[in-house]
Amino acid sequence: MPTSLSPNALASVIESAISTHSLRLGRATHARIVKTLHAPLPSFLSNHLINFYSKLDLPSSALSLLSLHPNPSVVSWTALISGSVQNGRFNLALLLFSNMRLSSIQPNDFTFPCVFKASAALRFPVMGKQLHALAVKAGQISDVFVACSAFDMYSKTGLREDARKLFDEMPERNVATWNAYITNAVLDGHPFVAVGAFISFRRLSSGEPNSITFCAFLNACSDTSNLRLGCQLHGFIIRNGSEADVSVANGLVDFYGKCRQVDSAAAVFDGILKRNDVSWCSMVVVYVQNDEDEKALLTFLRARKEGLEPTDFMLSSILSACAGLAGLELGKSVHGLAVKACVDGNLYVGSALVDMYGKCGCIKDSEKAFDEVPERNLITWNAMIGGYAHHGHADLALTTFQEMICGGSGSTCTVLPNYVTLVCVLSACSRSGSVEVGIEIFESMERKYGIEPRAEHYACVVDLLGRAGMVDRAYKFIKDMPIRPTVSVWGALLGACRVHGKPELGQVAAEKLFELDPHDSGNHVLLSNMFAAAGRWEEATDVRKEMNEVGIKKGPGCSWITVKNMVHVFQAKDTTHMRNAEIQAMLARLRREMKAAGYIPDTNFALYDLEEEEKETEVFYHSEKLALAFGLISIPCGVPIRITKNLRVCGDCHSAFKFISGIVHREIIVRDNNRFHHFKDNQCSCRDYW
Repeated sequence: MPTSLSPNALASVIESAISTHSLRLGRATHARIVKTLHAPLPSFLSNHLINFYSKLDLPSSALSLLSLHPNPSVVSWTALISGSVQNGRFNLALLLFSNMRLSSIQPNDFTFPCVFKASAALRFPVMGKQLHALAVKAGQISDVFVACSAFDMYSKTGLREDARKLFDEMPERNVATWNAYITNAVLDGHPFVAVGAFISFRRLSSGEPNSITFCAFLNACSDTSNLRLGCQLHGFIIRNGSEADVSVANGLVDFYGKCRQVDSAAAVFDGILKRNDVSWCSMVVVYVQNDEDEKALLTFLRARKEGLEPTDFMLSSILSACAGLAGLELGKSVHGLAVKACVDGNLYVGSALVDMYGKCGCIKDSEKAFDEVPERNLITWNAMIGGYAHHGHADLALTTFQEMICGGSGSTCTVLPNYVTLVCVLSACSRSGSVEVGIEIFESMERKYGIEPRAEHYACVVDLLGRAGMVDRAYKFIKDMPIRPTVSVWGALLGACRVHGKPELGQVAAEKLFELDPHDSGNHVLLSNMFAAAGRWEEATDVRKEMNEVGIKKGPGCSWITVKNMVHVFQAKDTTHMRNAEIQAMLARLRREMKAAGYIPDTNFALYDLEEEEKETEVFYHSEKLALAFGLISIPCGVPIRITKNLRVCGDCHSAFKFISGIVHREIIVRDNNRFHHFKDNQCSCRDYW
């Protein structure tokens, strides 16, 4: 820094320190001012220093300077208040405003927007109304920025009628006012109001929409799944020349993703010339939301190669992708990145870790992540309860649910459940056979928690009754439902009929499913398998023929296992693996040792009309058994074997895995499309209730 600078030059250096957030430069400049200028300092220079310390979140230093100021003006106080608001110190901002008024300083058109914002952030409508009255008295409410901030305050504190009245009385509305109107309508869950406001803005205002307007409107379109309207706006954005604005492009990526137009989202993303971290995060989230987890991971790797530092939002999103793929090793790697980036204690990352470990079969690690989250929100609790439910630990799920609503387990406050919470709790009851507990929770949903049961809750109850063998009661429950039964409801009944041998009622459920979703191969296959299990081979064959005639193709059942970062996929009777000879040898060895231990193949799961010996061979070469054999020859002793299957594990494989876990003294973890099974020492965690 030069040895001699004018006060104006020193003020410019302080502004530079603020813009670069350089505490060192600001303090050095302050020292130079003290050394070269006599007290009292020029008023404008003192105000610059107050602004500097306040903006860099050093309120004590800023207040000290204010106390040294012989005649602090509204500019001095506003600098303090503005910095406090900018740094989230909303209570301090209102206290400073009160002290300013006690000093007989009148607020100006810069002060009011700051204190209105503080009141809005604190959800403090009483203070907001008092500020509004003061702004009217001071003649400042006619200023468009003051009126806009007052309107925003009323909207954010839930006083919608007051907000609307103020909006209607505004003599002038600029683009910021319309943006506040549209944005708050979206946040309040009124997307159609937001759309109407945008149309009114275009018709009544001479101003042009900006990036905030476009993003708010796109949010309204995505909330209503209005792809056509959003596409029209995209066309307007292109004509307007705003597509080059990265925030608008990010909004388009998000919009197309929520409307399940992944290719369109990717096309917009690829067209962004200078992507920021929000661009990459948005694209990752699009893939996760649309169940394209592998593409999400590849996008994350591209972002890392381009030097993007992982943020809490990015890592929580990519952990969701790992959870969807049951990619434990990938998830652990991302966890390591979170620790390295010092965001593992972040609420959203912590909640994603709870969810990821639970869905990857590591419930103990999920519990550890849950315990380490410093402050739990509803998502955290839901992830832990859902994890317990997925692993069949109904008692722990119910205990955690009680802790959530009662403020236990170190929680400082109670958290009200939402519909997802109760789906998880009812699922836990279903998977453990806690019929009466589940029915009691379902019947108390609306009375206790104000949550009206949805189709998912009804499906859980049908599943709860069906698993317990109360298939007729489940059917009666469906007939008494106040809403139309959905695919998930009839699917739960059909699954129960398959397990408990009720082909006639199963056929009723299947016919309902064919009406609701005629192209889903799974329902036809389940009906065919149910007839086959009952020995009704002709009817089973008829169902398969009907599928072929109408062009319904069944996706192949498969199981996969990850070894040394490579995924190995197996289908039933698969002989294509490069280590097939070793796999077959391991299967033969297991078959001998299992028979010696008393294992008898359950040929009810052979879905073709074959001789008994052929049926035994058929069930022994199911995909999960092939994956297990490969795991036994590939994974070192002592390491758990983790297998994922895209269908429900069959009863014979379930029985066989219990035998094998005792024979080879290994823990075997299987995640099917319904839940986790942990096999160890001839036992399964589901206690044969699944």
